[in-house]
Formats: sequence, structure tokens, C-alpha cells
Amino acid sequence: MQLTWRNGLDEGELAEVMALLEETEKADGVAPVGEHVILRLKAHRDVVHQIEPVQADVRSEHFVLRDSGGALIGYAHLDTEHEPDAGQLVAELAVHPDHRRQGAGTRLVEALLERAELGTDPDIDTGRLRTWSHGEHPGAVRLAERYGFHRPRELWRMGRPLTEPELPEAPPPEGVTLRTFRPGEDEADVVRVNHRAFVWHPEQGDMTEQDLRTKEQEDWFDPAGFFLAVDASGELLGFHWTKVHPDGTGEVYVVGVDPHAQGGGLGKSLTVAGLRHLRDTGRSHVILYVEADNVPAVKVYQRLGFAKLDSDVQFGR
Repeated sequence: MQLTWRNGLDEGELAEVMALLEETEKADGVAPVGEHVILRLKAHRDVVHQIEPVQADVRSEHFVLRDSGGALIGYAHLDTEHEPDAGQLVAELAVHPDHRRQGAGTRLVEALLERAELGTDPDIDTGRLRTWSHGEHPGAVRLAERYGFHRPRELWRMGRPLTEPELPEAPPPEGVTLRTFRPGEDEADVVRVNHRAFVWHPEQGDMTEQDLRTKEQEDWFDPAGFFLAVDASGELLGFHWTKVHPDGTGEVYVVGVDPHAQGGGLGKSLTVAGLRHLRDTGRSHVILYVEADNVPAVKVYQRLGFAKLDSDVQFGR
């Protein structure tokens, strides 16, 4: 096996990586990397730009693993966006289904540990390296145990049918109205509320206007499923952004409520409005992701009929 480090991919490599991710998802029933990795790959920096003056601006690093014949058998994406401030690196990786239990995952994990300059003491979680396992894959669990990774974070995927139980009535608080997102007009307000609502969240809270506009270009984006709650003066108080996956599954993509508007039932009103929209546009099932230790949010979703489906686990060293 030959492993190379890249801070950019050429078009051929990009196509190979995307094909590997697709094969892995087909085999496991869950995508091996998160949405932000796919967006980074789509907007990748080509290898022709791998020059010293721009390296400080590169937010992604790539570990490409090939067999003796040159075929791509493993890939790891390393997010370095927070390395300058918090010193943290976040990795997601995939091994081709036909090449598992042959050392490919081991090689990728060891390369990530070397890149993070971590020692061998498995009892210390330095916070330096975080590695996601989507769906808590058994192979990832074995590697985590072998290399002494901790489990600092768990993300639950919850779901429910939209046919039953019946969705509750949840009108917005007095003086608040719901409307849909207006592309080109509402980006700044959504980003402002999103930051206030998710200042604690390691990924969601950093969304920029450019990030939002990039997602508006995705095939799944539909402003009719993006609900905003505003007061009488038009000030944005919260939002519910829904998503529909290629297989037709709906998603409670993001629900964000400004802290000064929390506690009055606005989050529930927004959530139910989005669920009704998904149901009325033909979706039969809906999912969402929630931090496992966010007990209040989990209880709210359970009361709305959601149940845990599986977990994404973040392993750390």
C-alpha cells in the first residue's frame, strides 16, 4: 500500500474519491463523511495551486491510499480550519468495502496520528485529533479501541414517520408570524441568528453568509421549505431549515432560535411547521441529528414522536 498526503486533488483524484465514498455508502447504508466534506471536495483546491503562499489558506488535507496496482482503496479527509486557534484537527475516512480488514484503516489512522503529532499514551485525550465514525461502524470502533481513542462526542440520528402519530398543533407565540426564506435578502439575518443560537456548537455556529449561499446552489435547496419566524417589526427570531434527501427522506436540517426568543414555544412551532411542509409535499419519513448529551432537545424530539435510529461517534486523542 502507498499513502500520499495532498493539500489538493486533481480532477481525476477527485472523481476517484467521490466514487470510493459512494461505494462505501452503498455497502454500509450510511455516508462515510459528512456534508461539509462533500462541499469541500466540490470546491476543492486543485493540485496546480499547491504552492507555499496559499497553503495557510487551505482548510482541507487529503490522505490517499492506493494498493500495489495503483487503485484507490482508502481516503481520509482532514479538516484543519480550527488548527490555528484551537489546535484541533477533525478527520473522516473511508476504506473500500473490498479492501477491509487488510490494514488500510490502520494505515490511515496511523497517518492521522502522525500528522497530529500525538504520543502513544492512550489514557490522555489531548483534544488534538477528532475522528468521526458515521453510523458507529464496527471497524472504526475496533480501530478506536486499538489506538486508545476516547469518545468525547456522540450525535444521534433520530427519525419518525410523517403519517402517524399525528403532528400536534403548535401555533407561534403571539406577535410572531412564519414566512419562508427569501434568497438574496435573508442571508445576513439567518447567519446572525444562527451564530447566536449555536455559539456553543463546534460546526454549526461557524456558518457564514458564503456557506449559506453555497448551500443555496445545491440541488436539494428549496426556499419553500425554509421557515423564518419574525416579530411585528420584521426582526428574525428563529428559523427551521428543512432538507429532502435523494431517496425522498425529509430532514429537520437546522432549527435555530435566538436566545432572547427561547422558552416560549417558538422552537416547537418552527419544527412542526417544517414537519407539516415535508408531510404535505409527499415525504413519508423524516430524520434529524441531535447531540446525544443535549437532553432537553432529545426530550422535545421524543415528545414529537422521534426515536433514535443510530449514532455518529466522534473518537478523540
